[in-house]
Amino acid sequence: MVAGMTVLLGVIDWVTGYELQFFVFYFIPIAIAGWTCRSLRAYLIAILSATVWLMADLFSYHPYAHPIYAVWNTLIRLVAFWVLALAVSRIRFLLAKERDLTRDLQKTLSEVKTLTGLLPICASCKRIRNDQGYWQQLESYLSMHMEARFTHGICQECADKLLQESGLPPMPAEPVSRGDPAAQADTHRNVSRET
Repeated sequence: MVAGMTVLLGVIDWVTGYELQFFVFYFIPIAIAGWTCRSLRAYLIAILSATVWLMADLFSYHPYAHPIYAVWNTLIRLVAFWVLALAVSRIRFLLAKERDLTRDLQKTLSEVKTLTGLLPICASCKRIRNDQGYWQQLESYLSMHMEARFTHGICQECADKLLQESGLPPMPAEPVSRGDPAAQADTHRNVSRET
């Protein structure tokens, strides 16, 4: 269909003669081929358009002072047609890529769960009151509302408190990494409380 359109344009170009230019109309089949077909087909239509234009120009007996001018005009049109085929094909490729990225992003965003608003939390046991009014362990509440899993450990202060309540001596403090400002701040707070 696109090749037929190009040949039809060549016939119209030949019938109207070399004084009336149809150069811009050759962009239509090239743009259609670049948008609907693969890049290779768009490049072939660009070459076909330049060839059809040359044939229409030669058969309309366009007088040139030198044959090199006919070659030059054909090459200029071929470059313009080729650039158009490249641009339209590239735009189609980039739009398809953007569509895929948008679909992937929407899929990823649909999997993200966020907590917003105020969460009533017990000051003593750290349980959270859920929407039904029941108090729930922090870990189970967050697991229901987020894609997170929990592991459990014990901080130095709680370990010391539990050991003291059990009548055992406190554990020695863990060494603090010099590059960890949060750990240094915790150590500073512990030292300031002891003094």
